[in-house]
Amino acid sequence: MLKVKIYDTTLRDGAQSEGISYSVTDKIRVTQELDKLGIQYIEGGWPGSNPKDMEFFRKAAKLRLRNSVLAAFSMTRRSGISAAEDSNIKALVKSGAKIITIVGKTWGLHIEDVLKISLDENLKMIKDTIQYLKSKGIIVFYDAEHFFDAYKADKEYSLKCLLTAEEAGAEAICLCDTNGGTLTSEITKIITAIKPKIKVCLGIHCHNDCGLAIANSIAAVEAGCTMVQGTINGYGERCGNADLIPIIANLQLKLNINCIRDENLKELAHVSHFISEISNLRVKNDQPFIGDSAFAHKGGMHINAVMKNPATYEHIEPDLVGNRRRILVSELGGKTGIMLRAKAMDLDLSKEDPKTKKILKLLQDLEHSGYHFEAAEASFELLVKKALKKYGKFFELESFRVVVEKQSNKKITSEAIMKVRVKGVREHTAAEGDGPVNALDNALRKALKDFYPMLSKMRLSDFKVRVLDEKAGTAAKVRVLIQSQDEIDTWNTIGVSENIIEASWQALVDSVEYKLLKDKA
Repeated sequence: MLKVKIYDTTLRDGAQSEGISYSVTDKIRVTQELDKLGIQYIEGGWPGSNPKDMEFFRKAAKLRLRNSVLAAFSMTRRSGISAAEDSNIKALVKSGAKIITIVGKTWGLHIEDVLKISLDENLKMIKDTIQYLKSKGIIVFYDAEHFFDAYKADKEYSLKCLLTAEEAGAEAICLCDTNGGTLTSEITKIITAIKPKIKVCLGIHCHNDCGLAIANSIAAVEAGCTMVQGTINGYGERCGNADLIPIIANLQLKLNINCIRDENLKELAHVSHFISEISNLRVKNDQPFIGDSAFAHKGGMHINAVMKNPATYEHIEPDLVGNRRRILVSELGGKTGIMLRAKAMDLDLSKEDPKTKKILKLLQDLEHSGYHFEAAEASFELLVKKALKKYGKFFELESFRVVVEKQSNKKITSEAIMKVRVKGVREHTAAEGDGPVNALDNALRKALKDFYPMLSKMRLSDFKVRVLDEKAGTAAKVRVLIQSQDEIDTWNTIGVSENIIEASWQALVDSVEYKLLKDKA
């Protein structure tokens, strides 16, 4: 197998994504996960730009990384001073990083219009910076910023920038599509032209402004690049960077080009989800390879075919990348989808069974009224078990009342008063919360805690409300989806009503009952 090295820049380029802010602790945890995955190079940040990155490199020096080498990032020295005098360069040396990645200009537009220096001075800045860092025993990579735009504007000068970096001692040169505007055919053509002229490792760094960062990165490898820079989940400024998750999967599974150990491919989904949590962002359901919907099947014809031979609608086995096949239940899935979901619950149903027809009719009626069970599998399981009389109630609601009060100090408080019967015992509780749903949740838990102590291990992790008919205004029916989790599982429940509190209550009750059901309370 061929070998391509992966250079991750999630902690620097990815951190420039709108809405992301990593603490030093976050950066340490991400570094450890990337090391476990087997990423060769991890760019930890720009030591000269902020105190946080300097602190990261001080703490990261104590890490025992098994697979990865940390890299620090900065730009070439400033014009008019030597590299030894430049504060950014001093900070790089002080960081202790074994690899320094230097970004330098290659495009006359930036050199003359932004830096306001001559083309010759830019070459000197590249040369002096790399030579100085090499004299300190540091491995230097050179990122040729805006290279593809530069090459299209001036082939001779852009190539001269690369050769200057190579002659100064750069051990890898990375071609950057910084504006993300280069087409895949152009990437292939340009790299094919310059590859014979560069002796050191050639890399690719793509941005996603045209939605082509993944394709361009793979095309660059096919054209001869042996290093790929990118970020986990494609995080980055504007439209993001090249997403390393599908890049690694495609290179390894489709092109037989080794990036990480084969056994580590199963960790791709975990790493993607872990870093999304650290970034306080959700992984898109339709994200290739590792998204929840990547191997989800909804149409009845698709489900039928996949159960006979998964290759009919799946390009790889899901577990190769740590994902799983999902059979979605909806009015489109027909009896086959219901039978398969029932089988997963250890229930035996056939197409001819009247119970299957009964459940399908119930499902179709509920989805027609606004339910959406493919997004709430826990609620569907409860629905099936209730229809088959395989379910006994854990508690019964007598009544609840929610009071929302706005006080003179502008603070809004919510309180829920609840009466329920549990195992023949009447419980009357009240609890406050950050909002009406939180207050209901707290009051219900308070009533149930002595009967079902396992509920203390459960928490609500996400809450979504969708208006189903905007034209109805405040009288519109709403759909509430609640995601809950405990120490082992995550599950989703649903409620639908014209009253948002009632819809929330339905989803909340399902989430609690599913927890009790799965724990065999």
